[in-house]
Amino acid sequence: MKLSIVIVNYNVKHFLRQCLDSVLDATQNIEAEIFVVDNNSQDQSVEMVQECFPQVHLIANKENVGFSRANNQAIDMAKGEFILLLNPDTLVQKDTFEKSIQFMDEHPDAGALGVKMINGEGEFLPESKRALPIPSVAFYKIFGLSKLFPKSKKFSSYHLTYLDDNEINEVEVLAGAYMLLRKTAIDKVGSLDNTFFMYGEDVDLSYRITQGGYKNYYYPETRIIHYKGESTKKGSLNYVIVFYKAMQIFVEKHFIGGVAKIYRHFLNFAIWLRAGLAILKRVVAQLMMPILDFIVIYSGMLLLAKYWEQAVLIAPYPPIYRYLFVPLYIVTWILCIALMKGYKKPFALHKINKGILLGTVAILLIYSLLPETARYSRAIIVLGAMWTTVAMNSLRYLLHKLKIKSFYFGDSSSRKIMILGGKEVHRVALLVQLNDTAPEKLLFSDLTAPFDQKKFIELLEDEKINELVFCTETVEIHTVIDLITQLKDHNITFKIAPKEPGVLISPQDVRTPIAEQEVEIDG
Repeated sequence: MKLSIVIVNYNVKHFLRQCLDSVLDATQNIEAEIFVVDNNSQDQSVEMVQECFPQVHLIANKENVGFSRANNQAIDMAKGEFILLLNPDTLVQKDTFEKSIQFMDEHPDAGALGVKMINGEGEFLPESKRALPIPSVAFYKIFGLSKLFPKSKKFSSYHLTYLDDNEINEVEVLAGAYMLLRKTAIDKVGSLDNTFFMYGEDVDLSYRITQGGYKNYYYPETRIIHYKGESTKKGSLNYVIVFYKAMQIFVEKHFIGGVAKIYRHFLNFAIWLRAGLAILKRVVAQLMMPILDFIVIYSGMLLLAKYWEQAVLIAPYPPIYRYLFVPLYIVTWILCIALMKGYKKPFALHKINKGILLGTVAILLIYSLLPETARYSRAIIVLGAMWTTVAMNSLRYLLHKLKIKSFYFGDSSSRKIMILGGKEVHRVALLVQLNDTAPEKLLFSDLTAPFDQKKFIELLEDEKINELVFCTETVEIHTVIDLITQLKDHNITFKIAPKEPGVLISPQDVRTPIAEQEVEIDG
């Protein structure tokens, strides 16, 4: 047996299915075995594997035993000369395994190998190559010096950004999302440390491989798509806590002795400080838009109230109205917009407007129940709702026009879609439209005809396409990667229609319109 592939899954059924499809394509010429270890998923992942991939060795745990322990369950059973740890939220090129194994065969000093990883938006993932988090490296990373000086060998050593992303290099740490291991190296240094429930286990194993006399190689001659955390919800606060806790375990395990004890205490302090800053950053990012909305709406409401005082009432409103009632109106609108998923990106104006309408109805209903002395002005509520609608829509339109990447429209009224595939493009076209109302423009490009990438990109630009759907039943993963990397700065949303019927996958979510189900992704 040449290759044993180990995939640990937890509640990402649709990602797992398209991952397995790509794995089967890539193992056609390799003697390989595939293990899926499921950590008690509740999304019918186990049933899907049993039904669709009977050739896969399935280990269905009755509880979530963690990433390390789950991998070790399969590693203990693996018969391959090489063992690949692979995340379920990945897509591999058809040549990925063959090229990786060939390099390992040609370099007997290689204990482990990682490849160039691209996220679902076409961006290079810097964790494809890393250094050990020794005190100085961790200090530069935690306090932002690595971002300030990305080409400095001294300051940017954590993600090795001074190295060319397209050059083969020996590195200290590889990512667990794709880690090809030599079985003899694992037999010598041991498998994953079960102390690491999630995160940090790849750092620990990479370090032990080098301590065992082997080398870790970054190999960018082949690439994979890694949705970066769809299997582990990297955008969540829980991720931050668990990740930095894992770093602390690594420090406690490997930094011992006199001077090292001082380093260890310093690094522990720095890790928890960085964890706190990371949590604060995520909280601020989530609240930024609602706070901005509040400021804009409140400013307009005060002007409306002042105008109404002078033009209609000929008397001022009491302070309690300005400083209590008006803010409560605005908070109600914002909460209702959040309830309608109006703050979910990409912004959908119809969701925002539904939220404002719901909030207005709620405010007027509560207003009707208040005593006469607390009913200051129904007109201001209605005018305020109108102002809120204009302000929020205009603010998002402005941010969209400024081409700020985090703020772009996702409304079907502005959707200009290109579907790239073969005979299945018409089936996928129906699927795309079931996800929302009819797009403004829907075009097809048939891969069964001669395909010119340069002309295709020119067509996308001419037609102002903002949504590109790949049918991976026909389109090979290397073509997907080529296009999304070239188009990553074009404000285009990339989606994949996998072989699985009725499913659309994007970096933000998985949509199954037949069941009217939308699975959101934190990340």
